[in-house]
Amino acid sequence: MAGKTTTKYFRIGTEGATTDGRKIERAWLEQAAKNYNPATYGARVDLEHIKGIDPSSLFKAYGDVIALKTAEVDINGAKKLTLLAQIDPTPDLIALTKARQKIYTSMEISPKFADTDEAYLVGLAITDNPASLGTEMLAFSAQCGALKARKQNPDNLFTAAEEVTIEFEEVEPNLLERVKALFTKRDQSADARFADVHAAVEVVATHQTAQGDKVAQLESKVTALTAQAGKQGEALATLQAQLDAAPNFTQRQPATGGNGSGVIETDC
Repeated sequence: MAGKTTTKYFRIGTEGATTDGRKIERAWLEQAAKNYNPATYGARVDLEHIKGIDPSSLFKAYGDVIALKTAEVDINGAKKLTLLAQIDPTPDLIALTKARQKIYTSMEISPKFADTDEAYLVGLAITDNPASLGTEMLAFSAQCGALKARKQNPDNLFTAAEEVTIEFEEVEPNLLERVKALFTKRDQSADARFADVHAAVEVVATHQTAQGDKVAQLESKVTALTAQAGKQGEALATLQAQLDAAPNFTQRQPATGGNGSGVIETDC
C-alpha cells in the first residue's frame, strides 16, 4: 500500500495587506491556526479563488488544508506573524507544482466565522500571476464585482498572493491503519473476504519480519561490540602484566659501606 502524500508546512499568509484595503490582523492568524479543524469546516484548495462545480474542469478542487500553525519571521527588518499550512494535495496539484505552475497562494479568511466572532480559514487559492490577486487587486474596492463574486461571504477577505515553495513527502500508514483498511470493504464475496484476511496476515507477517530483521541487526551489533570490548580488555591485561614485569629504573639502589653500627660513613 502506497503512503499518503502531504506537504510540509509552507507560508500562506502574512499579517498586513489584503486585496480590498483591509489589513490582516495578527489576532486573525492566531485564531485561524487555533480554530482550524477539517472536521468542523475543511478549507479546499482551488484555482484563482474560483470554486467550480465540474470536477473535470480546470476549476476543480486541488486538495485540502489539513493543519495550520503560526510562525514569526523577519521581513525587511520587521517581525511579522505568518500563517503556515499543511495540505493534502491531489495528483493534479503535485503535477502543477513539479511543472512550476501556480506557485503563488492566496488565502480566504472569514474574520467572524459562523458566529464565533473569531477568524477562520475557509479557502486557499493557487495562482500563476501574483498581480492578479496581489498588487493590482489591492487597488480594488471591497465592492469590486469580480472579487465579490469569488468570496464565500461578502465579509471575507483575500490576502495578497505570495510565492511559496511546496514540498511533498510520503506518509507511510501505520500497521493498524493498513490492516483496518483491508476490512473496511462491504458486500464482498466469501472469496474476497478470505483474500483480505490472507492479505492482512501477509501485512502483519511482513511487519513482524521487518521488526525481526531490525532486532537481529541490533543483536549483531551488540555481539560485535561485546567481542571488541573483550579484546580490548585482554590487551589491557597483557599491557598491565608487561608493565608489572618491567624493571623499575626509578627505584634508588641501596647504599653500601658503614661499620655495621647502622651509621653510613661517607668520604668528604
